[in-house]
Amino acid sequence: MKYIHSEANGQLFFETETNEYLQIPSYLNGFRNEETTIETAQSGRTVLCFRGSLSIEEEDRVCKCGRRMHINAHQNITLRHLCFGGNLSCVFFPHNQFKCPDCGATKSQFISFKAPGHRITRELYQYTRDLLAMETYTNKQVAEITGLGKNVVKAIDKKRLQERYTMDGKEIIKPEKTTKILGIDEFKLHNGRKYATHIIDMETGHILWIVNGKKKQVVYDFINHVGLEWMDSVEAVACDMNSDFQEAFEERCPHIQPVFDHFHLIKNFNDKVVSEVRKDEQRRLYDEGNIEAAKALKKTRYILMSKRSTLQKKDRDAEAGRIIHRGSTLFGTPDVIRKAGYEDKYDSLLKENALLFTLDLIKAKLDEAYKDTVEARMAEKNIDIMDICEATGNPHLLWFRKLLDNHFEGIIAHATFQITSGKVEGINQKIKTLRQHGYGYPDDEYFFLKLFDASRRSYVRNPKSHRICD
Repeated sequence: MKYIHSEANGQLFFETETNEYLQIPSYLNGFRNEETTIETAQSGRTVLCFRGSLSIEEEDRVCKCGRRMHINAHQNITLRHLCFGGNLSCVFFPHNQFKCPDCGATKSQFISFKAPGHRITRELYQYTRDLLAMETYTNKQVAEITGLGKNVVKAIDKKRLQERYTMDGKEIIKPEKTTKILGIDEFKLHNGRKYATHIIDMETGHILWIVNGKKKQVVYDFINHVGLEWMDSVEAVACDMNSDFQEAFEERCPHIQPVFDHFHLIKNFNDKVVSEVRKDEQRRLYDEGNIEAAKALKKTRYILMSKRSTLQKKDRDAEAGRIIHRGSTLFGTPDVIRKAGYEDKYDSLLKENALLFTLDLIKAKLDEAYKDTVEARMAEKNIDIMDICEATGNPHLLWFRKLLDNHFEGIIAHATFQITSGKVEGINQKIKTLRQHGYGYPDDEYFFLKLFDASRRSYVRNPKSHRICD
């Protein structure tokens, strides 16, 4: 059996050549093993040290001026090699330096099996790339398998990703195929002190562009990158209520229709209207001396923001004895929860407060509007919602009415394009997961390349083990 790798996908596998023996991939061209010693690394792992010499090729002795060079000095060099079972290995040999007696030029002996930029063999370098390309192990796990340092593994992985997703190691490759729908969203970097933006193909979920910042320049740079001819095929872009993104696309590509999906609109409604109205009502009730009613509004933010169908599901789970979660907080066990009463609590709040009932009505109308597939009908339903908001006179609802008015075309465009933020939010979840697995990525360029790679991986639930040999 012989270890080989495929240039097409960078994966490793074994190929049977003969049944007589198992050929370990340790052949190093020009190296002659003269002695093998067993040593112990600082980590405590056993190291097989192959000591020997490197044959001198005649071309190494020839100077640029044509004269034959002689050995001027030789310094011992150690290269890390493939692991044998749980043992590390290395090769140790004198590395010759040649000097021309005529012109005085010097040069070092060429080592054909040394990986460029690292004190490791090409075999170990390729094996590390193969493990990384399998997309199964974290960098830390690859470092443990190969015995390399985490920084070396990171450098190898970064080089691999640059070769795959960039031109000359810097500029991101241009998309091969055009798309009709784009998605754009920003996310936090480095504990919220910095932002970055990604633009994705909504049909495939692939990240097409990812850079620091969340301003108009991000969109301008992307359009310059792919070209106006490529952008001609784009019909719509899914985005949140960030006016910079909307204005940038409208300025450079006016034919593209910004679309605001249900998720982002409801998020604004919950965060800026429902939450604030609940606080105002609670303060009002306290000021009026209605302490019991004010206390009833405590810890109801989750209930007021949820859809009725969600509350009904929570009640069914509680009655079935399943653990109930509220957001990310676990507040019960199957032994003690028998009936949560979310829907009853919700109905009670609506009966006691007319403004909360109005919020529930608006949520229901928004759900109904986003199910419509005709822009004219969806426009009428949104105008109805705007009229309800204005009739209340509540400052938070007036703000929401203005939000609907300013983004009216993008909202009703959902009836035509039926875009959801599923793929965009999926990328955001991958960002969080990747950051957690890597314990943070201070190198933005490397982090962006990892995200590029992650967006192109297909999810496989409970994948089978990689089959290495029959």
